[in-house]
Amino acid sequence: MSFFNKIFNKEKKETLDKGLEKSKTSFFDKLNKAVAGKSKVDDDVLDNLEEVLVSSDVGVTTTLKIIKRIEARVAKDKYVGTDELNKILREEIAGLLSEIDSGNETEFKLPKHENGPHVIMVVGVNGVGKTTTIGKLAKQCKNAGLKVVLGAADTFRAAAIDQLQIWADRTDVPIVKQEMGSDPASVAFDTLQSAVQQNADVVIIDTAGRLHNKVNLMNELTKVKRVMQKVIPNAPHDVMLVLDGSTGQNAFEQAKQFTAATEVTSLAVTKLDGTAKGGVVIGISDQFQIPVKYIGVGEGINDLQIFNKFEFVDSFFKR
Repeated sequence: MSFFNKIFNKEKKETLDKGLEKSKTSFFDKLNKAVAGKSKVDDDVLDNLEEVLVSSDVGVTTTLKIIKRIEARVAKDKYVGTDELNKILREEIAGLLSEIDSGNETEFKLPKHENGPHVIMVVGVNGVGKTTTIGKLAKQCKNAGLKVVLGAADTFRAAAIDQLQIWADRTDVPIVKQEMGSDPASVAFDTLQSAVQQNADVVIIDTAGRLHNKVNLMNELTKVKRVMQKVIPNAPHDVMLVLDGSTGQNAFEQAKQFTAATEVTSLAVTKLDGTAKGGVVIGISDQFQIPVKYIGVGEGINDLQIFNKFEFVDSFFKR
């Protein structure tokens, strides 16, 4: 199928293949047991496949959609052998993800705006890899020849400010910060003003990752956005939610909480290389209808990859 024409460069594809190795191995171990002794895809095989997909963190809602698509295919083709199941899964999941407006890019690029830099506000609970993702994204921006400014608006923890400073030093980009306990909106305001003065292309704002009180979180993020718009009218242009892929179904719950608290416009799913729960990317893409922009498939500074759904599905189902 044209879905699976190779569009990533060889090095990036090898990194993606390696990063999804645990997820793929776990999935195929379960799939092989599900079809053992069967030559034809029948109701029993589909029931077993449903269990495999759910236990691989694809999520119940998305799993039922996939099963429905495969049922329709089996009904149409009359006889489908279990040896064809992998190919069918690849095609139907790629088809399902194609209905979402995301995951088509192969190269890093950000939109340009006439009235100032592109502003990304990054949200997510502590420990999901938020600061690391910001650092790696800053590196991607620099590699693309863009001028970047970071804003340390997670003033709730001193460690968050220190960690962002380390990434700013590592990637050699300027950072705007204040003391722990400062008003996050004030930090965001100063960051955008500084970025405009420096004629920056991109601003990445870190925010606190507290979910214990959704109302407080909503109020804080709303205030940060409102204050930023005093400097750049449409800021932030992207509210990116970072999710830890290794937490599986917990990532779904975090996505649910944050999308209820603020308008999330994109997702980054991290730590996929250290887990067998890579199926969560498929489920989250489908269930929330929010574009997955980046996936983390390694610890290296260049291992934050642009999410391309076809390359992802190809790597996930590669035998």
